Amino acid sequence: MAGSELPPRLKRTLELVYGVEGVTAARVWQWGERVAVGVRPAATSAPGELLRRVEAAVAGVREPEETWEFGILETE
Repeated sequence: MAGSELPPRLKRTLELVYGVEGVTAARVWQWGERVAVGVRPAATSAPGELLRRVEAAVAGVREPEETWEFGILETE
């Protein structure tokens, strides 16, 4: 959402994701009933374990009718 403020729920999602130890960068996208969360792990973090912790961290903001996907961002 270039040039505009994120909706409160997506902003909260990012706050929760950045609160997970081992996340060095995060992005969140929403289109319709789908939400995607991408993270960049710290060098010492196992990607699979990190994704599980991120998914658990955002469980409280997920809506039952939504589909959420989680993945690893490419390094810059």
